Amino acid sequence: MTASDFLELTIAATLLFLALAWRPWIEPLGRRLAERTGWCMLLLAALPVALRLLLLGNHPVPTPEIYDEFGHLLVADTLRHFRLANPPHSLHQLFETFFVLQQPTYSSIYPIGQGLSLAIGRMIFGSPWAGVLLSTAALCALCYWMLRAWTTPLWALAGGLLALFEFGPLSQWMNTYWGGSFAAAGGCLVFGALPRLRARGSLASGALLGVGLAINLITRPYEGIFLGLSVILFLIPLLRDVLPDPRKRRAIARSLLLTLIVLLPAIGVTLLQNRRVTGSWTTLPYQLSQFQYGVPASLTFQPDPIPHRELTTQQQLEYKAQIAFRPNRETIQTYLLRLEYRVRFYRFFFLPPLFVALPFFLWALKEKRFQWILLTLLIFALGINFFPAFQLHYLAAVTCLFVLISVAGLERLSRLNPDAARLILLLSIAYFGFWYTLHLFDTSRLSLAFRQYETWDGLNHRNPERRIMVAHQISALPGTLLVFVRYSPQHIFQDEWVWNDADIDSARIVWARDLGASENEKLRAYYPGRTALLLEPDDRTPKLAPYSP
Repeated sequence: MTASDFLELTIAATLLFLALAWRPWIEPLGRRLAERTGWCMLLLAALPVALRLLLLGNHPVPTPEIYDEFGHLLVADTLRHFRLANPPHSLHQLFETFFVLQQPTYSSIYPIGQGLSLAIGRMIFGSPWAGVLLSTAALCALCYWMLRAWTTPLWALAGGLLALFEFGPLSQWMNTYWGGSFAAAGGCLVFGALPRLRARGSLASGALLGVGLAINLITRPYEGIFLGLSVILFLIPLLRDVLPDPRKRRAIARSLLLTLIVLLPAIGVTLLQNRRVTGSWTTLPYQLSQFQYGVPASLTFQPDPIPHRELTTQQQLEYKAQIAFRPNRETIQTYLLRLEYRVRFYRFFFLPPLFVALPFFLWALKEKRFQWILLTLLIFALGINFFPAFQLHYLAAVTCLFVLISVAGLERLSRLNPDAARLILLLSIAYFGFWYTLHLFDTSRLSLAFRQYETWDGLNHRNPERRIMVAHQISALPGTLLVFVRYSPQHIFQDEWVWNDADIDSARIVWARDLGASENEKLRAYYPGRTALLLEPDDRTPKLAPYSP
């Protein structure tokens, strides 16, 4: 817990008297509402969307800035054209950019999951961000549904509200295009279906388990391996228990068969995307990017200084086998240091008041089902630690388990001291309410005074102002445009500006790298009707001017 967390906790405590004044009527109302699953899910789906839309005056629709976001938006635009890959451009050397393949196809390196949610938002509501809102709504509603299988209705409703506070309108996941909520909603389906499958063996539980696994397969296939392993560890004792009972055995078998049937289309789509993008059924676009560019970096496969864009798929696979990772003392030490360092990022999944409740989760470990929860989290922590980079959405599939840990800790604490558990829950409500109110009145003196202590949410006043300014300048220009991007020698390579639509030639704006007069002239001749501009984004104020060779 940081110093700012202590300060925020102290400020939130001053709001407690309001919550305490409501206690005589709000708890009985919550108990009645918690029993009505449909209404609770509808409420928890609507609240994060409504609360975020109320902030649009001060915090408009997010502008993408990081190359991962543009990669997912390219997937969405590609799907919107009802295809999995785009044909390569004849002058692709001018369109080279992060996490986008130019050969053998023009495609993002990412799976289709997050792009699918963005595409749905764009096709239905005209904005890819609508897909982010829908994913967050599904996460909050399904987190409550999942908890209903693990705890009492009232505590499940409390957990749904905690999910809203943590991953709702102020969260990084809701205010970027990176993803997180979509995979997390799939994780809710998995961890909510498994205990229902054990209790009833219903076909619906098997189908929902398959849907959850499928969502994570097409969104985060690497982490999907660990999710599948967790499911297997849950099913092993279940299958052993039902063996003596033929009726239960047949019910479980039918449910798991349906799980596989539901999962098959996701496997087929993944293989088909591989084939369309890379030309190989088994080579992921992500892997091909490693062969061609050396990025994304991997602990398992080290990049070779020789470009591999011209290698055949078979040659690439042979290359992959030659540089297979072999553990040594140095890499093991790096792995352990990385594991220790990443623990601090897990605070994203807990509001500061909940830190007090976490130790009480240890009492829940007397039950085998909670031991399995802890084992699942350990599998994910160790598995994703092989990759040198770390983002919060790598843990998206187990998001609901972090909420479950908080709820289980609060529930055990309430058995010892009900008022203490209520106090922590009310502090969480006040904590969220405090920061949300500051954002609602964002230009007030109070908001400006406390902005320096803001550390936990995605509305942190670091919107990409330069990109917004350039976008406004370009939108005022008529006709179709060709924008050459010229970087300074001090350019930060992650600050990429060359991003294009799935159909480059039909886009109103085509962004290209400035590769010198001779290369640039090829593109100008290819687009004779476009107005050519030059953007120099590394100036203190990005400079946009007519292009001159």
